[in-house]
Amino acid sequence: MKFQFVHENYNVMNLEKSLQFYEEALGLKEVRRKEAEDGSFIIVYLGDGETDFELELTWLRDWDKEHYDLGDCEFHLAFRVDDYDGAFKKHQEMDCVVFENSDMGIYFITDPDGYWLEIVPTE
Repeated sequence: MKFQFVHENYNVMNLEKSLQFYEEALGLKEVRRKEAEDGSFIIVYLGDGETDFELELTWLRDWDKEHYDLGDCEFHLAFRVDDYDGAFKKHQEMDCVVFENSDMGIYFITDPDGYWLEIVPTE
């Protein structure tokens, strides 16, 4: 038996805002989408153009809370970048850097819904 990673799902409050963030901050682009016939949900899969792994963003029409409860944010997706300093500067300009660990050479950004995303340099 062989298992492979396929995707990670994040539920989002504002799909368009999230799509814009992920493209601007990380260069992720829409690969495909699924929309419920009754309009109750939209699922959009984002890809990096390099790997088969996808980020699934799910918008639910009937979600009646102000935000998703992300607990203590002790989970995250990690992205490797070839220009770490350039990425850090871009994310500082976007005002989305929430934590930097310079000793480890990593930092974290948050998306519009508060999900943490780790940025690590290509080694």
